[in-house]
Amino acid sequence: MRKLLQYLFRKPILWLSDRFASRPDKERIYNALSKLYNSILEEPGEKGPVISLDDYGGRFIIFSDQHKGNRNGADDFVTAEASYLAALEYYYQNNFCFIGLGDCEELWENLFWQVKKAYKATFELEGRFLSQNAFIKIFGNHDLYWANDPLASFELENIYGQKVKVYEGAILTTEVNGTPLQILCTHGHQGDANSDGNWFTKFFIARIWAPLQSFLRINPNEPSNDSYKKTIHNEIMYEWSATQKNMILITGHTHQPVFESLTHLERLHRQMRFAEEHKDESLIAKINDEVKTYQKRFDTLDEDYTAIKPTYYNTGCCCFSDGDITGIEIENGFIRLIKWQHKTVNPSRVVLEEKLLSDLVK
Repeated sequence: MRKLLQYLFRKPILWLSDRFASRPDKERIYNALSKLYNSILEEPGEKGPVISLDDYGGRFIIFSDQHKGNRNGADDFVTAEASYLAALEYYYQNNFCFIGLGDCEELWENLFWQVKKAYKATFELEGRFLSQNAFIKIFGNHDLYWANDPLASFELENIYGQKVKVYEGAILTTEVNGTPLQILCTHGHQGDANSDGNWFTKFFIARIWAPLQSFLRINPNEPSNDSYKKTIHNEIMYEWSATQKNMILITGHTHQPVFESLTHLERLHRQMRFAEEHKDESLIAKINDEVKTYQKRFDTLDEDYTAIKPTYYNTGCCCFSDGDITGIEIENGFIRLIKWQHKTVNPSRVVLEEKLLSDLVK
């Protein structure tokens, strides 16, 4: 019966998820991001810390949107847990600072003690970063509880065994060839009235969406559902970041990986235009081979992506239905979009995109 219902309702549920998940307002988002950015710079430590990239040897890993639940049918993190644990072990052993960029716990659908009980090993591994003072926890809309409930600090201490300060954002600072560069990291739900903690959305998720998703076991967080053009929310985030000086923005929230302000397909489209202009037949053949499985989507891209500034990045998420996770890595002067995939016995790290920070400043 469940398989029949999955077949019947899969497309309508994915459509509803896309239709009602987010209704961003440009003016609200601009105001919210500017307010947060200025607040962190003017009063470091209040809404977020200001951290030098030289700290932690310049090594940072940024993951968001784990949505850790209670291991029921609505828990999107279950299939990605192995990849996440392998990734955290790697970054801990290599002395990275770990930034949890929001929606790390799914607290619209679950109570904190349910999540803690379900993912004891995961919290223990995250806690190892905390014990090294290399853990920065930022809240999102699905774990807004950590920022506004009077008992949240005690419950976080109960999970990790020590006090944890939760922020709205963080700014990483560095200087590249004499030019200052600031990296604003925040979840990205700011200014989005439909997901910024309003009561109706919480009620719908907890009382209707979660039970339905649990029964049907349909996960809308699949790369193929939104991999070709940026969501409206990501577009607005990019547009705001492009107006700032000597700054790049890193968010999560949309579950859609973005690097240098472009999705992977958009970057391929830009490379194709370059290859055609320079008559690079080998590059044209390589791109055609990669896009053949989604040729129709590729053909719908008609914008001139060469004019896009490389100011916006999105981590993607840690709850894709195939067990993969994506994140943003900063190391040795590079910024990277990475994926940890679980196609073999041991999950493996794959670099999807990378760029020198010095090239971004240029």
